[in-house]
Amino acid sequence: MKIRTSIVIFLLVVSLIPGSGCIDSSSEPVNETKPDEGTDNQDGSSSDTAETSPPENFSGKSNTLELENEASFSGYYRKENLQFEADVPAYSLPLKASKITNYDDFIQKIPLTNKNRDLLYKNGFVVIESRAAGNLFEAEPVRVNETYNALKTADVPIFITSDSLLHLYHIQFDETLKKVEEDEFYDDLWKLDKAFLEASIEDYNRSIEDKASEEVTEAARRNVAYFTVALSLLQPKPEQIEQSQIYLGKTRLFDPKNVKQYSVEIPSFVKADVETELALIEAQKGEISPIFKYYEDYSQYIPRGHYTTSEKLTNYFKAMMWHGRMSMLLRPDMIISEESMAKESVAEKSAVEESEKESRIQTIQALLISDHFDRDKNLRDRWDRIYDVTALYVGFSDDLGPYEYAKALDTVFGNDREEPSFDSENLTALKTELERYESPKIYGGSGEIIPSGSETGNETLEATKEFRFMGQRYTPDSYVLQKLNPPALNIMDLLGSERAREHLKNMGVSENEEYNRRYQSLESEFGAFDEEEWNKNIYWSQLYTLKPLLVSYPEGYPTFMQTKAWEDKQLNTALASWTELRHDTILYAKQAYFISAFYNLEEKPVKGYVEPVPEFYARMLALTKMAHSGLAEMEVLDEQSDKDFTTLESTLEKLLEISIKELENKELKDEEYEFIKNFEQNIAPMLANIDEDSQSSVMVADVYTEERKALEEGTGKLDLIVVAYKQPDGRIVLGAGPVMSYYEFWQPSGERLTDEEWGEMLENNPPERPEWVESFKA
Repeated sequence: MKIRTSIVIFLLVVSLIPGSGCIDSSSEPVNETKPDEGTDNQDGSSSDTAETSPPENFSGKSNTLELENEASFSGYYRKENLQFEADVPAYSLPLKASKITNYDDFIQKIPLTNKNRDLLYKNGFVVIESRAAGNLFEAEPVRVNETYNALKTADVPIFITSDSLLHLYHIQFDETLKKVEEDEFYDDLWKLDKAFLEASIEDYNRSIEDKASEEVTEAARRNVAYFTVALSLLQPKPEQIEQSQIYLGKTRLFDPKNVKQYSVEIPSFVKADVETELALIEAQKGEISPIFKYYEDYSQYIPRGHYTTSEKLTNYFKAMMWHGRMSMLLRPDMIISEESMAKESVAEKSAVEESEKESRIQTIQALLISDHFDRDKNLRDRWDRIYDVTALYVGFSDDLGPYEYAKALDTVFGNDREEPSFDSENLTALKTELERYESPKIYGGSGEIIPSGSETGNETLEATKEFRFMGQRYTPDSYVLQKLNPPALNIMDLLGSERAREHLKNMGVSENEEYNRRYQSLESEFGAFDEEEWNKNIYWSQLYTLKPLLVSYPEGYPTFMQTKAWEDKQLNTALASWTELRHDTILYAKQAYFISAFYNLEEKPVKGYVEPVPEFYARMLALTKMAHSGLAEMEVLDEQSDKDFTTLESTLEKLLEISIKELENKELKDEEYEFIKNFEQNIAPMLANIDEDSQSSVMVADVYTEERKALEEGTGKLDLIVVAYKQPDGRIVLGAGPVMSYYEFWQPSGERLTDEEWGEMLENNPPERPEWVESFKA
């Protein structure tokens, strides 16, 4: 929602509407609009070959909040406009085995049960668990390339799936983010926190020397505590430092040569608060913060996602979670006064006065930080470096930050101010100015969780108007979950899936007046978003990339793609890919808290097939190039990552070209068939330098918190899709490829799962898959 003012030189000025997005128009032949909506011209974007214009530079104190809200990264998005006419000959359903050319040969390699065959005949495809594929795999696969390699070795025709490309993109996305966090951001954050700690200590000492007011002195003291906690979380612990040349297990430890510079001594005057706060973070339970005097859900500090792969990333996760969640509240509503904590009953007036005093202290804290930030270009540059790159990945903060508070200081005191005075009159003027700024759109859990059925949602968001040093980011899916509550099918519905809407209706989720009122509001709010707005950053662009998978395919597309079961399969693919996105961005994306819910001898060899979804490949290609060019200009890509992006781009270009040919029922060239057959070799270069664990399809992410439980979204071991497709010569043949598996379930919030724990659960006590997958999975 709030976008800091010093965006780097390549930002493009576009209209930015904070919020989610839903349904956009699309070019024929795929209709992405719902039946009762019109279609507009899809986009006026230039082709892939168009030169990216350098966006306007925003920097310095001269920027205003009005300009901030127009900044985005969409200048890097260039998608090719596709022109083709789908004309794949249909076959009749239900299929008969006798109509499938390679049926006998296929089932010798991949046995099919009676239930498998029934679904294959009914839909033209079936998804089976990989362990049911006979001796094809030594173990159930969790890596895309090993699935394709096993199929090739067994001489099974290859079916390249959209799941594969989404998973490969996830690997690249996650690896580049992980590298920059570990190699650059950890050190950048340490230096930033250290500089602010030193400035805060100076503020505290000066306030004592100058006999400043009690509130100003306490604010300075708490800032010392705040930055000391951050540094203590970053600081290597003795057990995290490598003691020999042998790493312990799979955990990458700190190199002892580099840890001396990462050491902090806790000042005596904040020692009790800091140690108590650190103990609460390690206990990972909900408690009242000793520094901030409101309830904090410390279970959010459980390292998860890729942050369990090294001790440096684990510490970075905790420190950034501290900066992303802990708020300096503008209003007293969520603050629990010391009197009310100490006594069962206390005079209401006394409690209110104490909470108002606490809010003044917290506001002064934020203003002191922002004043230093505004005066010191080195501080801004370090902050900008972390924020800019993560904004390209995930988007902009949902809360007020140092740029907004610095702007308020300028408004009240002027640009050439001396040290600001926070007396009663000035502080009132500052708080009045800050109240004009926009409230967050997502309730991130500051203070007590709002009870079910509450009608105070807007009041809650106003009450949590706050300063966060580097606030977690607004994402449209979190916004949808806050408005409509789980399940995640609500997100897919608003991305254009009619099938998701049908399932929600069958589940009884959408059958109440309040739900429909909120849904219609979201439709209205997001329905006008154009392609430029959908591609304001990588996170939004990935959601936009999923939309072509969630449509009903018309005549001219392969027969199996025109079934309801295929819509369910693509819904599963989209949800699994979204789960990977949330897994990769779990540190930065703001999580919503609950506010209110045959038989023929083959005459010719059987050829492979690419899932023919050209619009999807075009968007994937534009998304990949957007990430590649943006990160390259930010100078955070190493040489290998740069090559890996290039490999993925060339792969997507080839798949786009092949899929259009398939839809036009044209015979592919021999080298194109070879590309499909050897797909695992084509993608091997971008996986060669990535460890096997990072390529795994098994991952989990908590995305929503309700009272004392968290909604977990998980992906499991890869399934296998068996598809009957027509070749240009008219033969119906079977091919196979990997598809992702998807799970959604609740978990106690104090037991938020890591990938490792989720893997154990899958082995020993896996949750049920959604009922609707039964239409395509046997």
